[in-house]
Amino acid sequence: MSFVDGPLSQRLKLVHGSGAVAFGVKDSGFSFFLLPFYNLVLGVDAGVVGAALATALVVDALVDPLIGHLSDRTYTRWGRRLPWLYVAPWPLALLWTVLWSPPFTGTPGFWEIVALAVGVRLLLSACEVPSVSLVPEITDDYDERTTLFRYRFLSGWIGGLLMMVLAFTIFLPTPEAQLQPEGYAQFGLFGAGLMVLAVIGSAAAQHRIVAQLPAHRPPPFSLRGAFAEIFDAFREKAFVIFALGGLAAYVLQGMTFSITQYVNLYVWQFSELAFRLYPVVLFFSVVLMFVIVGPLHRAWGKPKSAAVAAIVGLTFYCLPYMLLLAGAWPTTGTTASTALLYVFLICANTASVVSIISATSMVAEIVEAFEERTGKRAEGTFYSGNWLVQKCATGGGILLTSLIVQSIDLAPGTPQSQVTQETVTQLVVLFVAAASMLGLIAAFWLGRFPITREQHEARVAARRASDPEFPKAIDDAVRADPDGHTITP
Repeated sequence: MSFVDGPLSQRLKLVHGSGAVAFGVKDSGFSFFLLPFYNLVLGVDAGVVGAALATALVVDALVDPLIGHLSDRTYTRWGRRLPWLYVAPWPLALLWTVLWSPPFTGTPGFWEIVALAVGVRLLLSACEVPSVSLVPEITDDYDERTTLFRYRFLSGWIGGLLMMVLAFTIFLPTPEAQLQPEGYAQFGLFGAGLMVLAVIGSAAAQHRIVAQLPAHRPPPFSLRGAFAEIFDAFREKAFVIFALGGLAAYVLQGMTFSITQYVNLYVWQFSELAFRLYPVVLFFSVVLMFVIVGPLHRAWGKPKSAAVAAIVGLTFYCLPYMLLLAGAWPTTGTTASTALLYVFLICANTASVVSIISATSMVAEIVEAFEERTGKRAEGTFYSGNWLVQKCATGGGILLTSLIVQSIDLAPGTPQSQVTQETVTQLVVLFVAAASMLGLIAAFWLGRFPITREQHEARVAARRASDPEFPKAIDDAVRADPDGHTITP
């Protein structure tokens, strides 16, 4: 049964969500700054960076599901997830620091970038997969799960946007500073400390609720058995449909984020003030998401919310570029251009995050569908699959951006004033074409996710009815904690 029966307290929502700050730090770094840092600052060819990150995903594809599987099978008096959350942040912080201060002489090579990317990604998996796997364990309520994901996404965005604000105001305050390595080293050091604080702080704050000996001791681990269970889980129809839609949505987000520095600098001709306001605009859009996603899920359910939001987000992302090509946009670099772009960006990012959070929340319902079919709980396995989809998408999005940058022949370190109109047009056309294709694929598959609210609630009711211990636990053994939770032993 779930750890908490009934409504979740505000404190639990906050402390659980705060663990996602580490993901936000990583996502901001990889999506917005990693490619420009290695390409424009260290002089690595954009194609090499994209290929290195794509190669790292091959290792992820093998190891990430094992992390989720091992998390599911961890058996301690602190439960299945907490030991991972207390150990993994420390080596993650070390490698994150090194990623932004490469210890190599000269320009980093392909395999050096691969090694750093693999290390950071796997260690972040060891933090994020156990943390997010707690969601279906904490509650089986359809709407409360959405609430926990709302707080996770809000916290993740706060972590990422905090790093952006610090980057554009302290670490990389000018377009010239964005082409120098010193600020990136400070960016990495601060982010490492924030990751440790977020993951361990969140785990410790939830310890009293989730530190429970698992109900069943898992059988001995074997590599063959592990992959057999993983393959069985990933064949779940609902997960396959989610993965098809989620992959397209995450690739679109990864490409949109990784190309941001290029389009803001070269297409929209951002000033220093515009760069500093950019994180504020994104944060406002995430606050809007936090307000509207719950009512949307209650009115439409998660699949329809995800599909409609994907189309709305795509429309608002692409429209400014289409107006620019048509000559119906204010002169770029002016206050009017930047202000109008920010209006479109707020609408686009709000809708896109609603689509992403709806897709992520769907995975929680796959857990009960799989349990109904096999009799096994596999939260960690499914969320490692979700995490793998996200990381593949981030790498795929960066790879797409690197291919776009390569195809327009944009030399490393090119100043804003020296980019030709032809180069800008090529950048815009390629970005809009790729974004349109990905957005439509995401909407098509996410709208076909087969698990509805009614089906999930029927599964939960059947599960409770078949558990002979549940009524006794509610009547005789349930105790209320100081925050007002009902904790089932």
